[in-house]
Amino acid sequence: MSEQTPITTATQSVPEPPRENQLIRDMLRGNVVTTILAFVVAFAVGGILIALTSDDVRSSAGYFFARPGDTFAALWQAIAGGYDAMFRGAIYNTRAAEPAIAIRSLTNSIGYAAPLIAAGLGVAVAFRVGMFNIGAQGQILMGAAFAALITFPMGLSMPLQLVMTMIGAVVGGAIWAGIVGLLKALTGAHEVILTIMFNYVAVYLVTWMVSTSGVLQRAGSNQPISEPTPAAAQFPDLIDARYPALDWGFIFVLIAAVFVHWLMERSSLGMRMRAVGENPHAAKASGISVQRMYVYAMLIAGGLAGLAASQQIQGAITSGFTSTIDAGFGFDAITVALLGRSRAFGVVAAGLLFGALKAGSYTMQSSEGIPVDIVLVVQAVVVLFVAAPPLVRTIFFLPKTAQEKQAKARGKQAKRAKMAVAR
Repeated sequence: MSEQTPITTATQSVPEPPRENQLIRDMLRGNVVTTILAFVVAFAVGGILIALTSDDVRSSAGYFFARPGDTFAALWQAIAGGYDAMFRGAIYNTRAAEPAIAIRSLTNSIGYAAPLIAAGLGVAVAFRVGMFNIGAQGQILMGAAFAALITFPMGLSMPLQLVMTMIGAVVGGAIWAGIVGLLKALTGAHEVILTIMFNYVAVYLVTWMVSTSGVLQRAGSNQPISEPTPAAAQFPDLIDARYPALDWGFIFVLIAAVFVHWLMERSSLGMRMRAVGENPHAAKASGISVQRMYVYAMLIAGGLAGLAASQQIQGAITSGFTSTIDAGFGFDAITVALLGRSRAFGVVAAGLLFGALKAGSYTMQSSEGIPVDIVLVVQAVVVLFVAAPPLVRTIFFLPKTAQEKQAKARGKQAKRAKMAVAR
């Protein structure tokens, strides 16, 4: 009888995964990867739309089964040509005769980005305090109108006139937004409703101003347009006259971004404002005046929107302004703030990106006949996916964050509890 060896069970410790694997998983869960993949999806969607709007693609698709190569060639030409045109219009014009002219595309992108960044910073500050400021349009309009009313008739010399005009725009935007903050603090009225209504009031008020002789309407004109910006109030070119879109206004915007970063991340006031944004009830219990923080947040947000107005009246638009001077920047600023995750330098990056998309869209339309609306769709898709990181991680099979795992576990527990009650 053979001797049997006893079977023993030994508990062996499972070795921990390499640290490199954990670092990779953390990177894949991060916001940077999620944002990059959001742009990948957005440009893929944009490519599909470019193909659908191409006459060559549609015509070659009619005989696809006879000559499929024609369709694929048309697809490549439409999509690659469209994005090549965007690059030429936004970053570097590869068809320019000399490099000095080729980089004008980049300076145009920066010029478009300046008011977007300024207004986006204002929206971001309000977001950090738990307020949804969608009134940047009205704040830009009133900033421009206030600057025109108090500074244009002065006839000061440079640089005093330039500084006074910029301060006037900042003060006008701050006052207009500060009224919203004060109403919310005193009455509890919702800032979304207030800012929507204030946008309408600003549009019609500025329309009346530029249409009324003796207020802001240009002398001797019956058109709704203001006097041109005095030469002494215009921002000087940052490089030279070959790059008119890039002026010293962009430097002031960067200074504002540094200030907002210091204010929200380093100062005691920023700490109190962030505390209100996280939990106003806990902030109030700790002795913070929530109402005061609401007023401060809207004053700062409006002042930054007024800085965006100064970019318009002192830089890009010098021949006078109308009630459309905001050029859609007021609402685009919400997108920029969301994409920048309400952080100052994130807003700068998002504003530069959207400025490049805007500059590139014009070249796409003029060179390739692609509608500008395609770029707007790309922007919307980017924001959609950036605002929904779990969706991006699901599409690309990325590891879930701890918060998502906890939420999923709570959902399963709630489902089991509901089924138990039903039985």
